[in-house]
Amino acid sequence: MFHTLIALLPVVVFLLLMILLDSFKLVKPGYILLSVVWGAVSAAAAYYTNTFLMSRLDVGVTFFSKYMSPFVEETLKMLLILWLIKTNRIGFMIDGAIYGFAIGTGFALVENFYYLYHVDSGNMALWMVRGFGTAIMHGGTTSILSIIIMLAVEQQRSIFMPFVTGLILALIIHSAFNHFILPPVMMMITILLVVILIEFLVFRFGERSLRKWLEMEFDSEVNLLAHIRKGKFIRTRSGKYLLSIKDRFSKLVVVDLMAYISLYLELSIKAKSRLMVHEAGLSLPPDPEMPNRLNELKALEKAVGKTALLAISPILRITRKDLWKWSLLK
Repeated sequence: MFHTLIALLPVVVFLLLMILLDSFKLVKPGYILLSVVWGAVSAAAAYYTNTFLMSRLDVGVTFFSKYMSPFVEETLKMLLILWLIKTNRIGFMIDGAIYGFAIGTGFALVENFYYLYHVDSGNMALWMVRGFGTAIMHGGTTSILSIIIMLAVEQQRSIFMPFVTGLILALIIHSAFNHFILPPVMMMITILLVVILIEFLVFRFGERSLRKWLEMEFDSEVNLLAHIRKGKFIRTRSGKYLLSIKDRFSKLVVVDLMAYISLYLELSIKAKSRLMVHEAGLSLPPDPEMPNRLNELKALEKAVGKTALLAISPILRITRKDLWKWSLLK
């Protein structure tokens, strides 16, 4: 019984600590559960994929486990993160790190359950290496890959090269672990320390970046919305810019653009306010009017069209982080 706990609990405890250390509470329980489930599904998919490839390729088990299975496993684990980014469900490195580790947790739990079922051994060193080493490695590689991609997202860069770079790094870590370059216990300690250090740095600098984003954009949005409501928008640089491009669109589109800018700023301020409340350890009840307001924003987006939205991008500077924040209002 004790060796079962040693094999399964460490990665779960590590994930829970990451969730508790997130002072902004960016991650959603539903997406964490989805990530764990996907990790479990990807473990099953990796098992059948690896079995199929080994039956077709003329390579030994040792070679396959060192060089080929890491690619299969890391790629499958990462698919959910790419979907979460594509659908604007991740905004910052911290939530990417947590979702990535959650996927690795689901993968490791299934893999270690498999070993517990098929390997009848009371050797505690074996289960310690699997619990504190292999399991943490699976969580750490997916988390590190997610962090690298999210860094590109925050900097508004293409995620293709960061994905390739992160995948290569994850493969190197995974393959090195499977090589057992160091004695198993030393390898376990090394992996554990590396993952702890990386996650610590991400939480430290990620939260600093998030606070900076909040402080800079919150003040500017409040000021701009105040000018709009006082009828002084046209005196601002943003107002003068809108005045300079208004002749390119019909009067109806210009009116809708003004309504869109005003509503966007209002909702953005509310989303950031909720984020600040979360950091303070408090919570706000759901706003019953929010679904209607978000639908109104979508309707205005459709009414003005992509060209007009692109034209006002210097005013609102909408990035993936900005699209992600709507999830705070739902």
